[in-house]
Amino acid sequence: MSLEGKVALVTGASKGVGKGIALELARAGCHVAVNYHRDKDGALATVNEIEASGRRAVAAGGDVSKSSDVDALFNQVLEKFGRLDVLVNNAGIQTWKPLVDLAESDWDRVLATNLKGCFLCTQRAARQMQGSGGAIVNIGSGCNKWPFPGLVDYTASKGGIEMLTKVSAVELGPSHIRVNCVAPGSIEIERTKTELDDYAGMWSKLTPLRRIGTPRDVGKAVVFLASDDADFITGQTIWVDGGLYTRPASPHETA
Repeated sequence: MSLEGKVALVTGASKGVGKGIALELARAGCHVAVNYHRDKDGALATVNEIEASGRRAVAAGGDVSKSSDVDALFNQVLEKFGRLDVLVNNAGIQTWKPLVDLAESDWDRVLATNLKGCFLCTQRAARQMQGSGGAIVNIGSGCNKWPFPGLVDYTASKGGIEMLTKVSAVELGPSHIRVNCVAPGSIEIERTKTELDDYAGMWSKLTPLRRIGTPRDVGKAVVFLASDDADFITGQTIWVDGGLYTRPASPHETA
């Protein structure tokens, strides 16, 4: 699945899943724009790893929830590389609060980053890709399928991303722009390690493949959807979850 010479933009790629996606795209041949909001040092570290593999990269700052930042971000990518072939909408934040305690400001901040940011970047990329085609991959979540208590704003944003993916695929198909969604299951990254004392152990027991995922697992799915091997696939959600969300866990199961 070669993406030799293609140019990709990955939002929220300073660390975690976004970094894993950026590195995997580089392994497949892409030059990569590594977007960050606050973690410039993390973005530069990702850039250094990409450049060490022989690909070109740039750290591109910007808050995806602001249209002016998105315009500046895309202008920076085009100035550096002259084109854009792949967009990965990965930037996302979450809050852990019950519905009745969630502040309006939390709701606004999460929906603005996760859903509005996905819309703004998709719209900007589509305008750029209309003459040449391209691939857009949105990063969803298990929240696309399961309602997670304590994550009402995050769950709403990820459900919205799945429907935004479908509508975008239908509208942009005639321009040869494919839009798909990758929905990860339990992925061990800096943030998730803090959610449970034994994050890997707890989620592995619930996952049919009996392990949790890595950022590279997600990245490999993104590479497939961005490549010509997926040139007749659009509007779909690919679950990278080891079977976790195929069915609810049964209390009668044993590890």
